Amino acid sequence: MSITKEDKTEIIEKFATKPGDTGSPQVQIAILTKRITNLTDHLRANKHDESSRRGLLKLVGQRRRLLAYLRQKDYDAFLAITEELKIRRK
Repeated sequence: MSITKEDKTEIIEKFATKPGDTGSPQVQIAILTKRITNLTDHLRANKHDESSRRGLLKLVGQRRRLLAYLRQKDYDAFLAITEELKIRRK
């Protein structure tokens, strides 16, 4: 269910705004998206895993808040990351 260190490093390198950047909203959104995808696949196989479902809802809410922040601060970056990660936007 969790993402490997290699996957996480690859995501950080791809979405970092500057070298050594691990905390920007773009990186956080990309990592959360990967975790959400993994959890969604897990829940398709294990339909009755309610604790994982709750964790998934928490991750989705956290990503939604980060997307709202990014939309307010840097709309062009918001459009770029939603396009790149294929996230629906309102």
